[in-house]
Amino acid sequence: MQTDIDPRSLIGRKAFDRQGAKIGTVDEVYLDDATGVPEWAAVRTGLFTRDAFVPLEPSEFVDGTLVIPFERSLIKDAPDFGVGRHLSPEQELQLYRHYGLDASPSGGKGPDRDFGRLAGHEE
Repeated sequence: MQTDIDPRSLIGRKAFDRQGAKIGTVDEVYLDDATGVPEWAAVRTGLFTRDAFVPLEPSEFVDGTLVIPFERSLIKDAPDFGVGRHLSPEQELQLYRHYGLDASPSGGKGPDRDFGRLAGHEE
């Protein structure tokens, strides 16, 4: 994903799966603690307003929308940790596994790294 995008500008944007089906609206953006790069988004889905965490890499910001390169069913089945709180390393590793993404130290996502600071919040 483009790293020059202000993560706050993603909030309120529509999110779509790889087939173009609407998933919901971006509710929160989570930054990597070490780099400050946007890493995860919580997308509010459906009538019951559940938030699904989605990876911002390899997602794309296209024409004002977030396009997530996964199936809608996989996104909706993502672990739900609630929004507005820091993601723990264990929670983030669960998300990496859920999406089949590399969470190894060589992938830069090792267990000794800080994870999931909420955009716009200082800790």
